[in-house]
Amino acid sequence: MSKKLAIFGCGYLGSELARQALSLGWDVSAVTRNADTASSLSDSGVQKVVAAELGADSWQGEIDSTQDFVVNCVGAASADLDGYLKSYVDGQDSVVKWARDGKVGTFVFTSSTSVYPQTERQLVDETASSDGVSERGGLLLAAEQLGFPGGGGIGRSFILRLAGLYGPGRHLFLENVRNGKTQSGDGDRILNLIHRDDVVSALFAVLQAGDQNIGRIYNVSDGNHSSRAEIAVWLAEKLGVDAPSFAGRDGSHASNRKISNNRIRDELNWSPDFPSFREGYNSILEK
Repeated sequence: MSKKLAIFGCGYLGSELARQALSLGWDVSAVTRNADTASSLSDSGVQKVVAAELGADSWQGEIDSTQDFVVNCVGAASADLDGYLKSYVDGQDSVVKWARDGKVGTFVFTSSTSVYPQTERQLVDETASSDGVSERGGLLLAAEQLGFPGGGGIGRSFILRLAGLYGPGRHLFLENVRNGKTQSGDGDRILNLIHRDDVVSALFAVLQAGDQNIGRIYNVSDGNHSSRAEIAVWLAEKLGVDAPSFAGRDGSHASNRKISNNRIRDELNWSPDFPSFREGYNSILEK
């Protein structure tokens, strides 16, 4: 039988997840706040698309609450605290209430590695402390707790904490280097990245994980721990432009850590197709 998948916050990441799920013959539903994205999703074959703010209740009667899989991969409505609160906390609360009135096999929330505030370039895994996290990171942690662990109509819950997301059509760092733009902050700071397509493969891995993995938090990063300056210099050489300068040192509380992906590798036998920025950006530059 066809699997049923509902995707909330179906934008850059969710649209690719929807495309691949449709290719598997799954029945896909989606909620997105962007009307143009909603139209594209409908054109691609997504069976039910609702254009709405996730934190509102207006969409709840339009999406079937009996689903094999639910993925909340919403992005912030804006970069300020109100945008985080609206999308992550209010949105997650709305999704969880909807799910608990129905029957959901597996529920996944995509959070962020920004919940880790470490500053000493240390290797950070899922057991690391979040003490001292930024206000925005704190809102992400609050959203995690709303849907984790599962309850009511939710069978299983997982959290994926994503590193910096890039991929086709979303490569601001590359474009800044191409355009000779001075980079903000400190070039020595570690930049943890993950290609969009590798996030999608991680989502499929966790959706179909064995029951022994229920309730797990997984970091999703390519595992490459290069500095921002190293990546910028490499990109500049590939593009044939001068390496950019960096504006100066970050504040003493700026996150600077190496995100470990060992847990998802070991437990789910997942590995990235783009194991570093080199493979990922090459795939973009070659198109």
